[in-house]
Amino acid sequence: QVQLVESGGGLVQTGGSLRLSCVASGSIFSINAMGWYRQAPGKQRELVARITSGDSTNYADSVRGRFTISRNNAKNIVYLQMSSLKTEDTAHYYCRADWRDPFSVVRTSWGQGTQVTVSS
Repeated sequence: QVQLVESGGGLVQTGGSLRLSCVASGSIFSINAMGWYRQAPGKQRELVARITSGDSTNYADSVRGRFTISRNNAKNIVYLQMSSLKTEDTAHYYCRADWRDPFSVVRTSWGQGTQVTVSS
């Protein structure tokens, strides 16, 4: 199993910055990729950014150029640096890990999430 704990959310004004962190614990050796997703009230959860074990990244069009995802493999932490924040970035942000169990079955774990609120 892989457990995820997010932190770093909060209230920020338009144009500001925040850095989210996600600490992974458990079967760390088996993580294939980690990502950040968000869900705003009344909307579906959507991908924000994702990073693979080989450090390949992909971003939602709405955040490309403003957000950066990175990993500290030694500390099992994934970061999401968010800059030039907009009111439409307001959402609950979730960390996700895709990992393989001892039987090589791909599984997914989610954190509880952290709230990001951007005020105008």
